[in-house]
Amino acid sequence: MRFGAAVLRSYESPFAVEEVILAAGPADGEILVRIAGCGMCRTDLAVRRSAGRSPLPAVLGHEGAGVVVETGGPDTGLSVGDHVVLSFDSCGHCRNCMGAAPAYCDSFASLNLFGGRGENARFTDAAGGELAPRWFGQSSFAEYAMVLARNAVRVDPALPIELLGPLGCGFLTGAGAVLNSFGVGPGDTIAVFGAGAVGLAAVMAATAAGAVTVAVDRHPERLALAERFRAIPLHAASAGLPDRIRRLTDGGARYALDTTGSAQLINDALRALRPTGHLGLVARLHTALPLEPGTLDRGRRISHICEGDAVPGLLIPRLTGLWQAGRFPFDQLIRTYPLADINEAERDCDAGRVVKPILVPEGKNR
Repeated sequence: MRFGAAVLRSYESPFAVEEVILAAGPADGEILVRIAGCGMCRTDLAVRRSAGRSPLPAVLGHEGAGVVVETGGPDTGLSVGDHVVLSFDSCGHCRNCMGAAPAYCDSFASLNLFGGRGENARFTDAAGGELAPRWFGQSSFAEYAMVLARNAVRVDPALPIELLGPLGCGFLTGAGAVLNSFGVGPGDTIAVFGAGAVGLAAVMAATAAGAVTVAVDRHPERLALAERFRAIPLHAASAGLPDRIRRLTDGGARYALDTTGSAQLINDALRALRPTGHLGLVARLHTALPLEPGTLDRGRRISHICEGDAVPGLLIPRLTGLWQAGRFPFDQLIRTYPLADINEAERDCDAGRVVKPILVPEGKNR
């Protein structure tokens, strides 16, 4: 099968939309999905900084959504014509997978970041050159994606399928941290550091859960978005930031979520917590994290959260239901781009001109 895909050939080169080839149809447990839209995530762009770790050339993209066009074997649980959102890969049989924690799969890194399932490396370019195996089990910067049925979540066909891909990763991470990791409920208090796609998804989820939310960022336009979603906006450079958050949250936030990876903001977040408060980190730290004295006193704790501690098949339908009820308006964060304009989308994402780009194989900018 031949179709168009965005190929990254080197860590420095732009994406090139070209013809790629799948040598075979779906194997047992796999499905072939016609991609309607794929979100661009910071993890896709971070490949450029991972020289030697993520194999290239490759088709990236891991926030895909589309329509099933072929199934492999009778036991996929999905049918041709089903609308699906694609999420991260997992082995399905380690202790964490069996314990409903697939984001902590023993094989998460090898399956998602470092080449995927070698036995399914059927991508080649038009000249016969081999491409890396599936990125995050998807490689969905493309017109089609071959995925394991376990990675796909069926959704209501009345929903705008081209917009739903980020529910499989970026929006899942922010909302899941709030709803799953913290279990935020009415009257709780939470401070969200960083108002990008993950942070704003967390803000929307916290508002939907009935929490008092403070959003911290350096960019006025992102703070304006957070305020639209009923968060209290605070500039990250505000004097006495932890004290201000404590005053706004009646003595300290019960929860804080850092999406920035900034050591300074992480320490500010810890100081803004009330006793027994919980700080969750979602960004990967690339340097040592020096904790300032007293930040972990009085029962305060810190943990890393991967993929919002989500079981995608449970959280994605919850989020689409909140969207249909007008309580999780993630569509307000999205701008779509034709797949051919992937490099423009990357530039806009890097420059902060768009919160969540979505690449559409066919269609015009919105």
